[in-house]
Amino acid sequence: MKKILGTLLLTFVALFVCAKAVSQSRITYTTNEYIARYNSIAVEHQEKYGIPASITLAQGILESNNGNGRLAVEANNHFGIKCKKNWTGMTISHDDDAKGECFRKYNTAEESYEDHASYLDTQPRYDSLFRHSETDYAAWARGLKAAGYATDPLYAEKLIRIIEENKLYLFDRGENPLEERVEQIVEVEEQIREEQPVTVETPATQSATVVDIDNYTVALNSHNGYALQTVNGIGYVEAKAGDSYETIARAFNLSTKKILKFNDVAAGATLVEGERVFVERKQPRYVGADLYHTASEGESLRAVAQLYGVRLTKLAQLNRLSNDAALQEGEHIRLR
Repeated sequence: MKKILGTLLLTFVALFVCAKAVSQSRITYTTNEYIARYNSIAVEHQEKYGIPASITLAQGILESNNGNGRLAVEANNHFGIKCKKNWTGMTISHDDDAKGECFRKYNTAEESYEDHASYLDTQPRYDSLFRHSETDYAAWARGLKAAGYATDPLYAEKLIRIIEENKLYLFDRGENPLEERVEQIVEVEEQIREEQPVTVETPATQSATVVDIDNYTVALNSHNGYALQTVNGIGYVEAKAGDSYETIARAFNLSTKKILKFNDVAAGATLVEGERVFVERKQPRYVGADLYHTASEGESLRAVAQLYGVRLTKLAQLNRLSNDAALQEGEHIRLR
């Protein structure tokens, strides 16, 4: 009997050790594996929302520890986004700045990425970020810290270091640093670690083929045959005969998706000569002296948004109207 009990005890211990080893053998993702897994989502969100892909990836890498952190593993939360008052989805309790704080929980990592982009896009305190170029990752990193995304005083510097060490800035330019080696990402990990980090300095002036939207200091400029003007601090041009959103997008080195978003129109929208076309993202509110706009007969809410350089969705929310609202003559529309 003692022999049998001894054998059973040894068997139990062996099974316990094996189970423990299995529980500790969960795959630990490297930085390059994380980039290979999620870069396509980050690039897609740059097109859709105007958030640099390098910033999205760097935040994911830092906040989730390459997808290995508890929030990422148990809640698919890759960006450390807390519940906030308006969150109605799943939650998870996690110690952060305080013990047992409420964090958002998602069904998939893709949901986390979408919520992160939407969060930055809709929260007023992050509006200033979208004035920066999509290739100015340093300005975005510092802007995130200034807006209070994280309490870490070195948050911006950490994001910048991750971007530069892993050449994530190439994604912002439409290039892929992992091209030709995504399939071999695990095998070449050691070689990648030995590579010298590349530091990218932001050029003092933009290329002659790219418009620096943030540096307009006069009311009228010229670029590729277009007269650049500003309203509400935002650059726009007037469409010429035969123009389309696609042709203007090419002239300003923008994607068609982006210029459609800037102008609150859907794919396939047409232009008429003289129509105002914004070449950067409009403001969430009007910053001029006027408080109201008095609608004229047949005027639409979008026409008002274009007139004052204000985002249509923000203007609709401010006035409790739908985006496609037709206005009554003499109706007062709040601008801020």
